Order: sequence, then C-alpha cells, then structure tokens
Amino acid sequence: MTVNLKSLENPTHIAADSKTASTTKRTSYVPSQHRRILCIFPKYSRSFGTFHHAYPLMGNVRAFMPPQGILIVAAYLPKEWEVRFIDENVKSATRADYQWCDVVIVSGMHIQKPQINQINELAHRAGKITVVGGPSVSGCPEYYPEFDILHLGELGDASDRIIEYLDQNLERPQAQIRFETKERLPLTEFPTPAYHLLNINDYFLANVQFSSGCPYRCEFCDIPELYGNSPRMKTPEQVVAELDAMRQSGNLGAVYFVDDNFVGDRRAAMKLLPHLIDWQKRNGYPIQFACEATLNLAQSPKLLEMMREAYFCTIFCGIETPEPDALHAISKDQNLSMPILKAIQVLNSYGMEVVSGIIIGLDTDTPETADRILEFIRASQIPMLTINLLHALPRTPLWRRLEAEGRLVFDESRESNVEFLMPYEQVVEMWRRCITTAYEPEFLYQRFAYNIEHTYPNRIEVPNSPARTSGANIRKGLTYLVNILLRVGIFSNYRQTFWKMAKPALKAGNIENLIHVGLVGHHLIKFAQDCAKNEESASFYSQKILTKVRS
Repeated sequence: MTVNLKSLENPTHIAADSKTASTTKRTSYVPSQHRRILCIFPKYSRSFGTFHHAYPLMGNVRAFMPPQGILIVAAYLPKEWEVRFIDENVKSATRADYQWCDVVIVSGMHIQKPQINQINELAHRAGKITVVGGPSVSGCPEYYPEFDILHLGELGDASDRIIEYLDQNLERPQAQIRFETKERLPLTEFPTPAYHLLNINDYFLANVQFSSGCPYRCEFCDIPELYGNSPRMKTPEQVVAELDAMRQSGNLGAVYFVDDNFVGDRRAAMKLLPHLIDWQKRNGYPIQFACEATLNLAQSPKLLEMMREAYFCTIFCGIETPEPDALHAISKDQNLSMPILKAIQVLNSYGMEVVSGIIIGLDTDTPETADRILEFIRASQIPMLTINLLHALPRTPLWRRLEAEGRLVFDESRESNVEFLMPYEQVVEMWRRCITTAYEPEFLYQRFAYNIEHTYPNRIEVPNSPARTSGANIRKGLTYLVNILLRVGIFSNYRQTFWKMAKPALKAGNIENLIHVGLVGHHLIKFAQDCAKNEESASFYSQKILTKVRS
C-alpha cells in the first residue's frame, strides 16, 4: 500500500511466523508501587492523508484517527496505575503534564521521528524516564538514541518486562535499555483500546483493528516483515466490544478497519461479517464502515454481498499503477488476476467507492506514465487517489535492492530517498502534474457525480433509526452543511463548480452525499492547490517533511 490511512503506529512484531505467538493466557502483573504514566502520541506533519483542510468544516474535529497502538498500550498497563493520554494532533502536552507523571511513553512511525525525539527531550528536562515503542523504533532502533527504554516488537513479553522494570525503578538508567518481544501477545488477548481517555468527536473518523499481517509481499511495503505474512485475528466479539466502547466515547460517523488487508484471511472475514451485520441491525446502522483490501476482493461475490449488508461504503485498494509490467516488477501480481477497471466496477456495483493508491517513480516509469495515470483516473472514475512519489522504507525488499544498487539518497532537500532511473526533476514534475490535474475541481466533481449516480445507489437502504436521527447527529450534520455552504459555496475559488453539484442535491434532499463530496472534495482540491505552489511534499514519507518540522 502506498499510504497507511490507518492509525499509523500499531505495534509491530519481530517474528514473522504466527506460531511464535503464545498459546497460554498470561497472568497480569500486579505492581507493588503506584505510578503515573503519560502516554503521548506525536503530532503528524501535514500531508494528503491527514485531511486537515476538512477540519474547519467539521466544527470540533482536530485530528484524523485515534492512534490505536498507544491506546492499546494504555489499556494494557496495570489497572492500579494512573494513565493519562495526550494526542498532540488534538492538543499539546503541557509542562504540567510532564511534571505530573513518573514515566512518559511514546509511539509513532518514521515520519514522526522528529516529534518523537522532541517529546523525549521535554520529558528528560522534567527528569522523567522515557519509553518509546511502535513501528518506527521496532524497524529502526538507531533513530532513538536518547530514549531511556526501547520497546522493540509487538505487545508481549517485552511489555511485561518493561512494566515490571518501571514498577521497580523510577530513576533514569545510566545507559539505554532495550526490551525485545520474543513471545507476542495473541490478538485474541488484546485489551479494548483505552477509548475512555479520549473524545471520539475530536477525530475525522474512528478506527478498529481486526487483523494484523498480509499474505502478499509487495516490494515497497514493510507490512509483511513487521507484521508477518500470516494474518492474525481478534475475535468477532472483541471487535463488537470495541465498537460499543467507541460509541460510548463519542458520536461515531464512520469506522475505518485499519487492517493491513481486511481480506488477508477471507474465511476469518466471513466469520466476522455476520457479527457486524447483527451489530448494525441492533444499533440502527449508526455508522459506515471502510477498510483496506487487495483489489482481488472483486472476485469474492459472497464476501462482497456480506460487506454490503454490513454497510461497507469505502474500500482503499493499493492499485499503485495501471501498467501491468510495473505491477509485476513490484511484486503486485494480485492486481492482475482480473482487469483493474473491471474489478473497480464490481466493487462499485456493491455500493463501495474505491480509493486508490498510486505510486510515481517506479523503475518502469516512462515520460508517458503521467498520461497513462490520468487516463486511468478518467476511465476508473475514482474520486480520491493517494498519488505519492516512491519512497524506500527500511526493512523492505525495495530498500535492500536500492541499497545494493547504490540508489538510496539521504538528502533532506529532496522529495524522495530514491535515485530514480528518470531524471529527478522530471519525476517530481510528473507527480505535480498528476495530482494537480486529478484534483482540478471540475474533473474531481465529475468523478464524484459518476459515483453519486452509479455507486452510492447500490448501497443498502438503511433505516431512519433513532441512532441515525439523534439530536447529536442532526446538530453535527447541520454544522457540516452550514460550514460547507459558507466556506465552499461562498468563499472558495471553485464555488461555481460546487454549486453545480450542490443545487440539485439540495433540491433532492440528498444532504448526505452533498456533505461527503463537500468535505472530502475540499481537502483534495485545497491540497492540490498547495502542491501547485510547492507547499506540500510529494510523498507521505518525504524527508522534506522532516526538514519543515525541524525548522
């Protein structure tokens, strides 16, 4: 996948084989000392995937999704300890927060490295012991030389040893200590994330994790090496309990399954879906579901029918490129099991809007690649595509290949760490042309219009239940609508294009689609306009973002 639209710091594991997971249920550690733990999730740099341009239209929204990984850690800590959680995408930790705690725990991904290290520095100024875990440190421990304790790998025996260490020690160690997971905690024993420590209304959408791992080995993706090739699952009952816990924390609108591949184990997905359908029916279909899945999901009609009944409305597919030779070169042959455009049409026929990942800068790219991508966008009618420059992540086959070829570039003025086969400036210009053309207002709204006519009507008709027509939902909908009509309909520089869609929608009472297009479209258009002015980076993983953060 080119972009990770999930809670991007889910814990990683070292072992690639699920057989290393424990088969015996652990006994919770009972601490002898009282501790105050401050769990901090660092701020993201602005990017395509943060949807920051939509927040002013949404009232109180401050961040994209709750960070699942560190919320699971917060829930796993001893119940006898006091735990405070701060998502710095919502608000920053204060000096008083650092003074309050005994220990600071941080988690994040590579793109958050500067912010993670800054939190460590602030904690050390306050004399506090620091712990960092999550995918970034698990993949590259050398990124975090100043932290007191490193948690390498997924939740498991390392977590238990760190808890025991913190119970027995409060002084900072003289040298860094590393705890590495050898025995993972099975997902079936994961606690419900500590949603009670946050307000779900602060977020663009909610999220849940059902599985971890992916059976495919795309060259550019680090998921198989960090999470394994054999997907591991929570029980359906766990997922339902998490949905209930999220609803208690706020007014949900949509829930994104942050699984690396929701259908990585199709039999497990088939077992989960009846529980989701039953939950939706019992609660009056209060939410829409979205997920990430491989494009060959289109070959599973029974699974698609169940997903439709569970009210899955959006599917993120890592299409990456419409060029078959390029897909084969990056080990993405699963996208070639049926024609790509046909697969998209099948997913649309079940009411699912497709979101696509697109990568520019592959070794197979030519000067004609931008034209082929834009033609694919026209033919597929996909409204939203995450168009990224190729960036090599550590612990991927791509990284190792480019390292062997001497094609890794560590220059913070560049948009990518890859030495492309085409001239660098030409590749960046191809990216800029693709993203600015794709999100030209008229072109984008044409694709949304196609989906309004040919995709959304294929969804099940959900009831006007008390959950859907609650006072909170009505107030939220009115807030979104008024802000869209004012900020987009009056003050935006594409207001004429907006009203071509909005007037018929208002006349027909099609408010839900108007809000969806207004929110998502506004972010896409504004982001592309920033790209045209060279104010945004060409990759979610760009080293150039790190330069901006430091300055």
